[in-house]
Amino acid sequence: MGYREELLSGRVAFAHLIRVWHERNGWSHRVLPALAEALDLGRVHNSQLSMLRNGKLASPGPEVFLALGRINQLLAAEVRDGALGDGLLQRLADSPELVAALETSALPVQDEGAPVLGPGELLEVFVGLRQPPVAFDLRIADGEAAPLSAALAQLLTAGRPWRLCREPLMAAYPAEKRQRRERFAEVMAGQRDFSAAELDSELPDLRRTLARLGATGDGELGPDQFLELLRQQASVLGFRPDGQGIELDLAAAIRQQLQDQVARPQPGR
Repeated sequence: MGYREELLSGRVAFAHLIRVWHERNGWSHRVLPALAEALDLGRVHNSQLSMLRNGKLASPGPEVFLALGRINQLLAAEVRDGALGDGLLQRLADSPELVAALETSALPVQDEGAPVLGPGELLEVFVGLRQPPVAFDLRIADGEAAPLSAALAQLLTAGRPWRLCREPLMAAYPAEKRQRRERFAEVMAGQRDFSAAELDSELPDLRRTLARLGATGDGELGPDQFLELLRQQASVLGFRPDGQGIELDLAAAIRQQLQDQVARPQPGR
């Protein structure tokens, strides 16, 4: 790969990383620039962040990577389970909206158990010299969203009717926001599909759901392994890699089900 292709690949990967970082934390595009300014960690403008998210900023200045990397390191060091350290709370005393945003979610960019990425590491991702953390580089295609949503529902309900699984599944799903819980329930019931961006941002909580159900241990499945599991499940359900499914003759399937029921020995007979 020549250096031009390397730079382009890095810019695309970095754009995806920034989008996923925002989506998983539920941040508006104003949070990171406001944190950089309030904490004097560097400088990144709203317009720069928007262009980074879309892969359109070819030559950001060093202060951009300084700001994003130092914020990332600070989140990893100062925020635990929604609680901000005393030092960070004092520094953000005049910014209650930023405190609220971080208390809601402040996931840093890093793989589980791996060092957090700082300014230098983020620059290396941008220029194509470093791969992003696996959890921030899944890149679910738009055409995959519907098959993966179907596979997810099949996996988490073990193929059982939603009405039999609703209570334990909703108890295991860790997100607390009403909108997200309603969306999750609709996907599980087959009433809608996650978009690619929604599914990407939901993956951490979906893995926690699987663990809280007791189906896997905490951290047993990495993000890439979980996504691969869903892709395999989608294939079993009959979806092709392009997201298209097989045509189902519903009437024939119902007739077969009725015939199987009639042929099945009845209790006591």
